[in-house]
Amino acid sequence: MARTADLGITIGLLPAGPTASITDVPGVGVGHATVWRDEEPPPAGRGVARTGVTVIDPGGNLFRDPVPAGGAVLNGAGECTGFLSAAEWGLVETPVFLTSTMQVGRVYDAACELLIAEDPGIGTEEVIIPVVAECDDSFLSESRRMQVSRDDVRLALAAARASAGRGVVPGEGAVGAGTGMSCLGFKGGIGTSSRLVPSGHVVGVLVLANFGEQERLTVDGVPVGRLLPPAPAGVPLPPAGGSCVTVVITDAPLDSSACSRLARRAGLGLARAGSVARHGSGEIFLAMATGLRAPRGRPPGGSPVTGAGLDPLFAAVVEATEEAVLNSMLAAPTVTGRDGHVSRALPAGRVRELLAAAGRA
Repeated sequence: MARTADLGITIGLLPAGPTASITDVPGVGVGHATVWRDEEPPPAGRGVARTGVTVIDPGGNLFRDPVPAGGAVLNGAGECTGFLSAAEWGLVETPVFLTSTMQVGRVYDAACELLIAEDPGIGTEEVIIPVVAECDDSFLSESRRMQVSRDDVRLALAAARASAGRGVVPGEGAVGAGTGMSCLGFKGGIGTSSRLVPSGHVVGVLVLANFGEQERLTVDGVPVGRLLPPAPAGVPLPPAGGSCVTVVITDAPLDSSACSRLARRAGLGLARAGSVARHGSGEIFLAMATGLRAPRGRPPGGSPVTGAGLDPLFAAVVEATEEAVLNSMLAAPTVTGRDGHVSRALPAGRVRELLAAAGRA
């Protein structure tokens, strides 16, 4: 698995955390369940599956101790349940579940059942609205079948809980919800990165990258997509109008308003990598901050970062988002899916040569 550091480049000015991933934020875990299935004979046949579930867990009991949160939308051709309540209350009270477009209902149901089993207060004291976001993986995966099961959601949630504090890079590329995603003309999927800011706080980003065409791929300012050979003539290309869900988590003391401002900066990171947020794309961004979390019903303690004090955090989101997109591609192999559709691996060696020739590596 390659990452941006393997290309000999540093994105931006701020240093990355120890793992250069969202799990550098204390308490955060990420888990995947990958659904990879080839055609099965009838009557059980569900077609080719290249899909899955990814869970980002900020840590702790979010029902009892929700985290301040805020979101932003660049282009809204997508779905994220729980987004409206997060905007209204300024809180997130479940982990974030990522999956493919037509599996949202299944993941939502499973999330409710699994979280109810963990806390008897859910559904009696208060109900929950799980955060479930999606991108469309139907270029590689058969979307006319319900490919994701409750057990897949259970496995991803358990893996997220188990990974917190382990100091390892989560799986990237064609794993979990990213299994069937494509990005900027090549195979994409899950990518992550982090940045350390002068205050000592950490900003972590995870993307589900599924957007764009090769000609717009830009790596550290170099128009790499235009310098790489195009796909062979006549070969079906992934849709350019796909989406990108971006999850930002920081341990800085931020309120919901500041989280919304942080989330909005993810769009700048996508643009630096080559996104133009097409008409049919869904760029949905959610930011959470663990530094001011408080028990349900109690006001947070401490003083939030405000005003110009947010500037280093803004820069961290932009840089980490750009790098996370690139990591999603560098980590992914070539994947063949339904109807023989192919999403090509980004040729990391050739990209390194182009960056060196441009004086960037």
